[in-house]
Amino acid sequence: MKNNTKAKEAFELPLNQILDGDCIDVMNSLPENSVDLIFADPPYNLQLKGDLHRPDNSKVDAVDDDWDKFSSFETYDRFTKAWLAAARRILKPNGAIWVIGSYHNIFRVGAAMQDAGYWILNDVVWRKSNPMPNFRGKRLTNAHETMIWASKEESSKYTFNYEALKSLNEGIQMRSDWVLPICNGHERLKNDEGTKAHPTQKPESLLHRILVSTTNPGDVVLDPFFGTGTTGAVAKKLGRDYIGIEREADYRKVAEKRLKNIRKFDNESLQVSTSKRAEPRVPFGQLVERGMLQPGEELYSMNKRHKVKVRADGTLVGVDVKGSIHQVGAALEGAPSCNGWTYWCFKRDGKQVPIDLLRQQIRAEMTERPN
Repeated sequence: MKNNTKAKEAFELPLNQILDGDCIDVMNSLPENSVDLIFADPPYNLQLKGDLHRPDNSKVDAVDDDWDKFSSFETYDRFTKAWLAAARRILKPNGAIWVIGSYHNIFRVGAAMQDAGYWILNDVVWRKSNPMPNFRGKRLTNAHETMIWASKEESSKYTFNYEALKSLNEGIQMRSDWVLPICNGHERLKNDEGTKAHPTQKPESLLHRILVSTTNPGDVVLDPFFGTGTTGAVAKKLGRDYIGIEREADYRKVAEKRLKNIRKFDNESLQVSTSKRAEPRVPFGQLVERGMLQPGEELYSMNKRHKVKVRADGTLVGVDVKGSIHQVGAALEGAPSCNGWTYWCFKRDGKQVPIDLLRQQIRAEMTERPN
């Protein structure tokens, strides 16, 4: 019994922690099929040649750290395949991954993802509303980065909160080009010397959109290139558990300080819009069983053209027509189909009340948490 307890403890996920070490080694030490979502911001392998200067000859603080340097494309590809394989092993069967990159690396990463067995769902263009200009004037301004969203495999039932994204976009279906500003101003973290703590810190708005759309409260989100902790900060606010992996001590120090001051939003605020299909199914007959509508009670079409009676088995009967709320509505309108929930109403105190209000009342009871 004692040994079983130790084995169980050994496989518990290190939730809401920043793990020190190489991301491949650390991911390979985690339990298989244990993570809901991975957000990965790997080295871009920018291949910079010399310093970059502005027109006034001031030096641009570009990405020239050792962690972004690889001796060849072959070396970078081996690294990419290794971390993608480690990431796929720890993803749950219905898990998914987001990988962000630039033109320097994202096409190589995308091919490696398909070779590894991931199923690409979308490529999303993050169009920066305030990009850094091209100082040399020899190429187009790099105003976007590309993100690849993929499920673990083709058959995965991945999370996609479609209605929540639509709500974020003022009721319009979210497109695959996202216009968001780069990280700057008060959001840009500084180190003890007062300079940028990380050269490629991602804005919280980007992670907010990703986590709201493709995770749910309580999900486990892993970031194998944690940096200064943007993924963890947004996950913590949104009630998701995070696991960060970061080998650079300076970045871990900044991230730990940042996360210490983050507070989770209240549970009610974390709820998002859901699809009607995701809501609990309520048969019309249940309204009759519960006495919310009585056998013999009359229903009226919202356009006031038709009237029917409710029967004890939850069907409706009218002149030369009988059947479900949907069948009767379609027959009376001469239409191929009809949503009976929005078509019929009943009268209370002389006012028309949609029967859908009764359905919503039952649904609310079904989702209420016990005290």
